[in-house]
Amino acid sequence: MLKGCSAGFGWLAFQALSTQLSAAEQNPLAAKAPHFAPRAKRVIFLCMRGAPSHVDTFDYKPDLKRDTGKIGKGRRGEKLLGSLWDFQKHGQSGQWISELFPGVAKHADDICILNGMQTDIPNHPQAVVQMHTGNFQFVRPSLGAWTLYGLGTENSKLPGFITIAPPNGGGGSRNYGSSFLPAIYQGTPIGRERQRLAEARLPNIDNPQLGTDAQRRQLDLIQSLNHQKLERDRSNPAVEGIIESYELAFRMQAEVPKVMDVSSEPGHIREMYGIGDRTTGAFGAQCLLARRFVEAGVRFVEVSHSNWDQHRNLEAALSANCDQTDGPIAALLQDLKQRDLLKDTLVMWGGEFGRTPHAQNGNGRDHNNKGFTMWMAGGGVKGGLTYGMTDEYGYEAVENKVHIHDWHATILHLMGLNHERLTYRWAGRDFRLTDVHGNVVRDIIS
Repeated sequence: MLKGCSAGFGWLAFQALSTQLSAAEQNPLAAKAPHFAPRAKRVIFLCMRGAPSHVDTFDYKPDLKRDTGKIGKGRRGEKLLGSLWDFQKHGQSGQWISELFPGVAKHADDICILNGMQTDIPNHPQAVVQMHTGNFQFVRPSLGAWTLYGLGTENSKLPGFITIAPPNGGGGSRNYGSSFLPAIYQGTPIGRERQRLAEARLPNIDNPQLGTDAQRRQLDLIQSLNHQKLERDRSNPAVEGIIESYELAFRMQAEVPKVMDVSSEPGHIREMYGIGDRTTGAFGAQCLLARRFVEAGVRFVEVSHSNWDQHRNLEAALSANCDQTDGPIAALLQDLKQRDLLKDTLVMWGGEFGRTPHAQNGNGRDHNNKGFTMWMAGGGVKGGLTYGMTDEYGYEAVENKVHIHDWHATILHLMGLNHERLTYRWAGRDFRLTDVHGNVVRDIIS
C-alpha cells in the first residue's frame, strides 16, 4: 500500500494529502501522491517484441567485426558474425549508434543507452512476460498496472494505462493485465498486432441507439443492481471492477474519439511522424497517438512493434524493422521536446532480450538473455550516457549489469515510487513488482 506522509510534512501538506487520499478512496483512478518527488510523470514504452540485435544497433563491437568467421563461444561452435552496418559516434556525448538508426542518433544526447541488460530466460514467451510483469512463472500485475495503482491518472475521462497494438503472442493479455490488483488498473488495448491504426478502435465506444441522458439512466439501473450484489457479497473484486469499468467507459465516450483523431494534427506534424508513408505510416501513427494520449493525461502508454526475431535473413529483416521505426521514434522525441514534455515523460525502448554475436543459419542471430541493450530518455534520466558493457563480442554483460528487476525498480523510482513500498496484500503476503529483487540504478538518474 502507499505509505502515509513523513514527519516533515506540514499541516497544510497533510490536509492536501488527506484530501487526495480521500478522493482516491472514492475513485481508484484518482491521482495519488507519490512516495517522493518524481522525475517523470508519465511513461511511453516502445516495446520491440522479438528481441532486437544489440550488436547491430546500439552496442558497438569492433572486435566482433574484426574476428568475423572465427569460431565463437556458441553451443555448436558457430562462427562469429560482425555487424553488417557501420557505427559512428553521435552528439556531443559521442555515443556509438548504428547507421540503422540515423533519426534516433540525432537525439544521442537525450538518450541513456543501457548496454548491460540481463534477464533470466532466453525464450520469447517467458522473457516478454518477465519484462512486463517481473515474473515469468506466475501471473502477476504488469508494470503499467503497478504504475497506475501507485499514482492514479490525471484524466478521469481516459484510461490511465493504454497499450497500442499489443502482440498476440508472448503472454498476450498478461503483459497488460492487473492480475490480483483491482481490475480497474489493467491496460486498455487499442487495436492488435499488425492491424492498421485507422482500423483500430475501442469496441462499443459509442451507442447509436441511446443518447447520453438515456445511457446514464440505463447505467444507473445496472449499477444499482451491481451495488446490491456487492453489499450481499461484502467483497467481490470482479463486481468492483465492473462497476468502475462501466463508469470509466461512460466517461470515455466523448473523450477517446477526440484524442484518437490524429487528422486534427497539423500537416507538418503528421509528415514528421511519417504518417501516410508505406514504410513508416503504421508505427508513426502509433507514436503520434502515444504523444496525444500522454499529453491528455494518460499515465502509461505502451507502443508495440513486431517482429524482431531474426534467426535468418538478418540484413533484410533488421533493416526493414529499423526503417519502419527509426523515423517515428525520432519524431516522438522531437515532438515531446518541442512541447516541453520530454523532461517529465520517460521514453523507453527495447525488447525482451538480445541476439548472439555468432551467426545462426549463416545470416541470422540466436537468442541471448545474458547481455543486451535497452535505452531510456527524458523523465530524469541522464542523456548522452552509455551505461554498462558486454564483453568484446557482446555475449554477456560484464560491467554495470542491469537485470530486468533493476530496470523495473529504476522506472518506479523515476516515477516517485519506492519499489519496496509499493505493495499489495494478496494471498496472505505483500506482493510487489520486483518481488524480493531489484536495485535502483542511481548512476543513470540526472
